[in-house]
Amino acid sequence: MKPQPMLCRLTLLLALAVAPIQAAPDAAPDAAAGAISGQVVETMNAASYTYVRIDTGAKKSWVAAPQFAVKVGDTVAIADAMPMQNYQSKSLNRTFDLVYFTGNISVNGAPAAPSNPTPAPAPTTATLPPGHRAMSAKTAPDLTGIKRAENGQTVEEVTTGKTKFAGKSVAIRARVVKYNAQILGKNWLHIRDGSGGPGTNDLTITTAATVKVGDLVLVTGKLGTDRDFGSGYKYPLIIEDATVVVQ
Repeated sequence: MKPQPMLCRLTLLLALAVAPIQAAPDAAPDAAAGAISGQVVETMNAASYTYVRIDTGAKKSWVAAPQFAVKVGDTVAIADAMPMQNYQSKSLNRTFDLVYFTGNISVNGAPAAPSNPTPAPAPTTATLPPGHRAMSAKTAPDLTGIKRAENGQTVEEVTTGKTKFAGKSVAIRARVVKYNAQILGKNWLHIRDGSGGPGTNDLTITTAATVKVGDLVLVTGKLGTDRDFGSGYKYPLIIEDATVVVQ
């Protein structure tokens, strides 16, 4: 007996309904763990930054870093980038749908060189001594044996005590686990002291101080809450313009 036409159509619809749905290539993350590499197809300087448009082979992405020497056709690789959506550059009078800011960038396989030999007001990763490369190290810093700051707090106490510490000065001794230089005119770092767990073991800091991943530091400053810098920068907790002393 031949299958009835209606039954065949129902069978086909059911098969389509349960078939696995494959995401389009554009739905995939643009940069795994903040890493992008590809060929430069466009570049421009604005204020203290160099903007490059990188063709990864799958799509084209905008990247910005403290000014460095680069030209169309160069191969650029970045790591530990900070994505900013709908970023408005006043100096370029342009809004980018998405741009990745980084202080860790290489050109044609070598660390990026400054485009201007004149010393910048603040150091970039291209001018820092060896060991001061931006952000995460190959091995995680040792968080054991870190002593609490005198009359200070732990990372966990601050991250779980939002109401108690909001707007107040705190002091935390911890290690730098992530660092990025000169993003929006500030150095950004994450600190941990071994306390807490996922969601309570990490705190974001902005500072003018230059440090490196693995440094033991004493951080002092006022705890800010629910800070929205725009362009996708939102932080429920952050210590801004902190005093950071390497110990």
